[in-house]
Amino acid sequence: MSRLDSMRRRLSAQIDGLNWAARLTDAMPGDVLELGLGNGRTYDHLREQLPDRRIWVIDRVLQPHPSCVPPAENFLLGEADAMLAELALRHVKVALAHYDFGFGVKELDVEEGARLSPLIAPLMHPGGLVVSQQPLIGFTRIDGPDTIDPERYLFYRATG
Repeated sequence: MSRLDSMRRRLSAQIDGLNWAARLTDAMPGDVLELGLGNGRTYDHLREQLPDRRIWVIDRVLQPHPSCVPPAENFLLGEADAMLAELALRHVKVALAHYDFGFGVKELDVEEGARLSPLIAPLMHPGGLVVSQQPLIGFTRIDGPDTIDPERYLFYRATG
């Protein structure tokens, strides 16, 4: 499969997965957490799908398309560990999290997901959903939409 075809599959899975998770968490209290802003496409989609939710965004840099810059009060600039700790201090509770961090090196991505998982878990509303490209730990893995290859995108329910 070409890289372009692979990208199309990833983007389709991302859209289907986020729409599915947004519907499932619609009546649940809590905010949304975007872990990794990048150029802002996913953030833009989340704010369109969930216009009444506060969307927290964490990233090391702020370089999105100009139309996708989150409000300053919702953007935490820095390393994820410190920013997740900051959200915990603010007693933020999240109904839906999208984990989109990655270096592009599978071993490093898996290691980072495992390291950050225990910092994400306390922020989650019980029963909240995490949509992720990387494997996470400490969450219950669930089946996502039938349109998505189970290894393309991962879906987790928060416990506790």
